Amino acid sequence: MPAISKKGKHLPESPIRKLAHFANQAKQKGIHVHHLNIGQPDISAPKEALDVVKNSTLKLLPYGSSEGSISYRTSLVNYYAQNEIDISPEDIIVTTGASEALSFTLNCVCDAGDEIIIPEPFYANYNGFAAAASVRVVPVISHFEHQFKLPDLKEIEAKISAKTRAILLCNPNNPTGYLYTEKEICALGEIAVKYNLFFIIDEVYREFIHNKELKHFSVLQAKGLEDHAIMIDSVSKRFSMCGARVGAMVSRNKELIATALKFAHLRLSPPTYALMASEAALNAPKEYLEKVISKYTNRKETLMKALQKIKGVEVSNPTGSFYCMVALPVKDAEDFSKWLLTDFNDKNETVMLSPAAGFYSTPGYGVNQVRIGFVLNEKKLLRTAEIIEKALEHYPNS
Repeated sequence: MPAISKKGKHLPESPIRKLAHFANQAKQKGIHVHHLNIGQPDISAPKEALDVVKNSTLKLLPYGSSEGSISYRTSLVNYYAQNEIDISPEDIIVTTGASEALSFTLNCVCDAGDEIIIPEPFYANYNGFAAAASVRVVPVISHFEHQFKLPDLKEIEAKISAKTRAILLCNPNNPTGYLYTEKEICALGEIAVKYNLFFIIDEVYREFIHNKELKHFSVLQAKGLEDHAIMIDSVSKRFSMCGARVGAMVSRNKELIATALKFAHLRLSPPTYALMASEAALNAPKEYLEKVISKYTNRKETLMKALQKIKGVEVSNPTGSFYCMVALPVKDAEDFSKWLLTDFNDKNETVMLSPAAGFYSTPGYGVNQVRIGFVLNEKKLLRTAEIIEKALEHYPNS
């Protein structure tokens, strides 16, 4: 039998989807599963985005530009300008979701065996992207009891080696909801310059800030990082268009963009209809995003209050994104999450969670934690909290 590659065999499973088999089995038994495990918004996409596809008169779907249409990239430039980010269309490579943007980035800045530093917990697929590019993740732990704030800069500098090529983080953070401040971004930027590293920030949740006194600060707003800063972006969460699979890699580093374009050539071009929908979404009235942000903030408050009432449960206080980290009074959150799907239901309903250990690269961390996405409406969130409380009362392995 032909051998499978070691890279493929060792590619880490997604903690977000690894329990999907058990969820499907529960559904086949007639049990309703409330999905808190995945960042799939239930809020409608902008009408303008859907209508431009519905009303299209295209007779042909030809290849487009590998870097994305000039029309869409110009719309992105205008959008970023509204957020005090000054770039040009030539600074943008449109990608198939933020996932491809990260894949392009790692393959552009790293060779096999190189290293990237990431504060953990982090979006679990970063492990997968790194493994696929034969890159080693070097984690720096941020702590639940400190609300996952940026670790001490000395800890980060201590991780830098001759093989380090970049620092990567998500802001606001997935899975913790932590919003890195301008001071923190600039301090990390100074380290990137000092050691001649790339500084990659995944900003797909930039709009979702739950404290009016706080403001998102982009890596592209930091001074002196023109050759170091790379921003990853996507329409998936912002406009409830996960299935459009349209993202972007943005940098003022001309050599980097030219290199990324060669990877873009390999997959030819982004999808035509998805680009049309994404451009229409960017040009939708501002009220759309304002309402969406307000909904997520209300959901966050509803879920936080409900979870905090459950005995033994601790909840992080997310200031951004639409996730929170929850410490449960159990020894193994993955076992509990699986048990919820295989052995427990309340009135024919149960809950699917994301075990948090998969968001850490360091073994032994996050074993009693889960990530919860407040992507359901308030009534459903209250019901999921009720189910979790009842499940904890009956769980045999607490």
